Amino acid sequence: MKNKKVFIIGLDCATPQLVFNEYRSELKNINKLMENGTYTLMKSTIPPITVPAWTSMMTSKSPGSLGFYGFRNRKNYSYDELFYATNSAVRDKRFWDLLSDKGYKIIAVGVPQTYPPKPVNGFIISSFLAPGTESNFTYPTGLKHEIFREIGDYIIDVRNFRTEDKKWLLEQIYKMTELRFKTIRYLMKTKEWDFFMFVEMGIDRLHHGFWKYFDKEHPKYEPNNEYETAGLEYYKYVDEEIGKCLELLDSNTTIIVVSDHGAKKMLGGFCLNEWLIKEGYLTVKEYPKEMKQLKNDNIVWEKTKAWGSGGYYGRLFLNVEGREPKGTIPSLDYYDVLEEIKEKLESIKLPDGENMKNKVFIPEDVYPKVNGVPPDLIIYFGDLYWRSVGSIGINSIFTSENDTGPDDANHQEEGIFIFYDDEIKLSVENNSVINILDIAPTLCDVYDFSPPKDWEGKSLI
Repeated sequence: MKNKKVFIIGLDCATPQLVFNEYRSELKNINKLMENGTYTLMKSTIPPITVPAWTSMMTSKSPGSLGFYGFRNRKNYSYDELFYATNSAVRDKRFWDLLSDKGYKIIAVGVPQTYPPKPVNGFIISSFLAPGTESNFTYPTGLKHEIFREIGDYIIDVRNFRTEDKKWLLEQIYKMTELRFKTIRYLMKTKEWDFFMFVEMGIDRLHHGFWKYFDKEHPKYEPNNEYETAGLEYYKYVDEEIGKCLELLDSNTTIIVVSDHGAKKMLGGFCLNEWLIKEGYLTVKEYPKEMKQLKNDNIVWEKTKAWGSGGYYGRLFLNVEGREPKGTIPSLDYYDVLEEIKEKLESIKLPDGENMKNKVFIPEDVYPKVNGVPPDLIIYFGDLYWRSVGSIGINSIFTSENDTGPDDANHQEEGIFIFYDDEIKLSVENNSVINILDIAPTLCDVYDFSPPKDWEGKSLI
């Protein structure tokens, strides 16, 4: 549509049960957008994590097509070479690149996987993957000096958010968010733009650091604790900051509030490599006396069929003859072993005897294309109520502690999507479910041009 503007409010990890239900009445600005627009659950990528979800959203490409499945990915079929999915790994044009090519002016702030920033017809402030504010984290480079001059400071991310120092963590989250919104409003007022997208990471950091303090169903929740209201108060603060941004928009602006995934309580960790050792798929040279990260040089590859890695979801890799350097699984047996392990993972029981309800995905079954080197299996332990723990030395396949530092929340498959426009109505109902891949094609319709033919989502208009 002629002269149309779009303003996208990205809230990393903002979760439907809080925004749409528990906190809704307290979030006056977001609630107003919901009441006058459309709000739905949004199914995230497989897996539902920051990298690659935001890039999938803006490219309408699944992780398989993009060729990366998380921040750290296997570079090849060796045992130790990895690549990190920074902006350099993103070969597809994002929606704003298409706009930029057409002469529209764009601004993107804090969108994951935008470091190092690439040239656009506009301005980029890159995201938490930037090493720090001493780096060239903006496009053009001079923009960072303008920010320091006009705003005074900028925090890309709270680096050590898995900490027991909760007072410091909360202070840092608020400080980062305050500076981000000051910067956003400065750009809104002083720069020309047709498309503006920002992502605030504070909600994600808050969830991982404080979920047990405000979720009464969390196993580690303690009534009347010091941070009981930390979740609500921070969401209210973000809503107030959003309100100040909305006041700067004209009536010809489409407003979208979106998250890359949601959050839920973390009940504990499933020790994937401990389980593989127990089942005879993984052999180590030395079993540690205390919890330690599994190192490749401690694996007896000639006696190993599979190994795994930790994170919010599990990644399992097979050791295949002719593929891995010391592969043990004949290529003809690959799918038999894959299905065998998949069935075992799906039948795992919790200590109380109940089925764990693991979801196990084979990449070829869930992606239209599979590029790069994917995990052989992608695993959601306990429907993502349990984290994948890659360390060994625990002498158990279950643990209540996270091996990478304190963390109270895991990721939820569904994020939020709110769409507000005086003129444009979506063809979806409130409380329905859309797909993260549908957002970029919808934006194409807002600007009245056809999406690339290889995009995987569909327009909601």
